[in-house]
Amino acid sequence: MSNIVLGKNQYGKAEVRVVRVTRDTARHEIEDLNVTSQLTGDFTAAHVEGDNGNVVATDTQKNTVFAFAKDGIGSPEEFLLRLGAHFTSEFDWVTGGRWEAEQYSWERIAADGRGHDHSFVRGGTETRTAVVTIDGDATTVIAGLQDLVVLKSTESGFVGYPKDKYTTLAETTDRILATSVTARWLYNRTDIDFTAVFADVRRLLLEAFTANYSHALQNTLHDMAQAVLDAHPEIDEIRFSTPNKHHFVVDLSPFGLENPNEVFYAADRPYGLIEASFLREGADAENPAWNGIAGFC
Repeated sequence: MSNIVLGKNQYGKAEVRVVRVTRDTARHEIEDLNVTSQLTGDFTAAHVEGDNGNVVATDTQKNTVFAFAKDGIGSPEEFLLRLGAHFTSEFDWVTGGRWEAEQYSWERIAADGRGHDHSFVRGGTETRTAVVTIDGDATTVIAGLQDLVVLKSTESGFVGYPKDKYTTLAETTDRILATSVTARWLYNRTDIDFTAVFADVRRLLLEAFTANYSHALQNTLHDMAQAVLDAHPEIDEIRFSTPNKHHFVVDLSPFGLENPNEVFYAADRPYGLIEASFLREGADAENPAWNGIAGFC
């Protein structure tokens, strides 16, 4: 039997659902995360010899998430940085890892003209995301969001594309543009008010989506990236994955009716999938912190 050599590896506990209720007063606060912890380091003996002496049990990693939540969560980025610092300092052979979180939003249910003290309804469509990677002395934070569904009912078109014998799509200068935005952005430092920056990036993405006539979704993504990178020097790169949510004008002529872009068929598949990354000039286009993140996002 030929010799084999262990390559890159990591392990941990995936999708630990932790909900933290702060009840210091009668008006409660709720934080809801889905956390994944994965460790890297010296685990060769476990793979090759069956020696678990360096294997921090995945159950231990799960319990650490819950224990750390007792002290509060804060922003998902800060929570993951705390977890990463703990595992890499507590166990000498753990030299790094990857910690990921999805944060689900909750809004207060309206009661008597104000938000209820302790009753909530799930918030908007999008989910906030965060990834922290540690590799030796290097710590990197990637923040983001997913399932941010947006639509503009005009000020979008698609013309000038190449046509061959298989092309049936008609050019248009007035169409619905809709997509579900998944975006991640890479910070160049960690001393940041992550929640404040997240809120501002979300605002900028929405404003840029609306601001200009869109010649294509690619063109709009450039506008969105430009707005974010211009406003936030602490961000080096932003990546997008955006499926086209196609809306096709329905032909009502068989019924003797006109349809001046009023009635549409919303198709869920197949769909165009537009993905792109935009970097600040001079930024590392191959930052290893992106490893392990599927596709562009």
